[in-house]
Amino acid sequence: MTKRTSAKYKLDRRMGENIWGRAKSPVNRREYGPGQHGQRRKGKLSDFGLQLRAKQKLKGYYGDLTEKQFRRIFAEAERVRGDTGELLIGLLERRLDAVVYRAKFVPTVFAARQFVNHGHVLVNGKRVNIPSYRVKEGDVIEVREKSKQMAAILEATQLPERDVPDYLEVDHNKLTATFVRMPGLSDVPYPVHMEPNLVIEFYAQN
Repeated sequence: MTKRTSAKYKLDRRMGENIWGRAKSPVNRREYGPGQHGQRRKGKLSDFGLQLRAKQKLKGYYGDLTEKQFRRIFAEAERVRGDTGELLIGLLERRLDAVVYRAKFVPTVFAARQFVNHGHVLVNGKRVNIPSYRVKEGDVIEVREKSKQMAAILEATQLPERDVPDYLEVDHNKLTATFVRMPGLSDVPYPVHMEPNLVIEFYAQN
């Protein structure tokens, strides 16, 4: 199980947004935060508060990332020439669990980590069970033959809540996906507004 499974909707409520666009999110019913003080009127966030919130939202969206992992990905994006925010998003979207989720092979990003961990996924014909494995352009990701009839997969491919982005070519009949290109922020179908520029500011000052 992923370490945040039991508290995944708490993040939704803390942020006051339906981060994954799920129909079951409690934010759809009540927009205040969790806990006994959740209904208190929120004060205006400071610049630091806005930056921290942006970082928590983006990191939390990918389900299982620790602060150490997220900071390492950010540091890598910062080293490469180009727009750090766009590169950060691209590196996050190249994670194997993110690709499995985007391809709609599983219903949630949490399930994607577990699905990869349990050896249900092949990359270019070889089994890969590391969720953080980074795919490259042209890589073919597919569900292992023995796993193709799993109820969770059949349910996920029918989900109306999200579409497959155009940086993936997906065949739901064969349960294969080709990673066409590294996406930028505008290519990624986040259900909420993500602000990688604020994440950059957060790490620049902390």
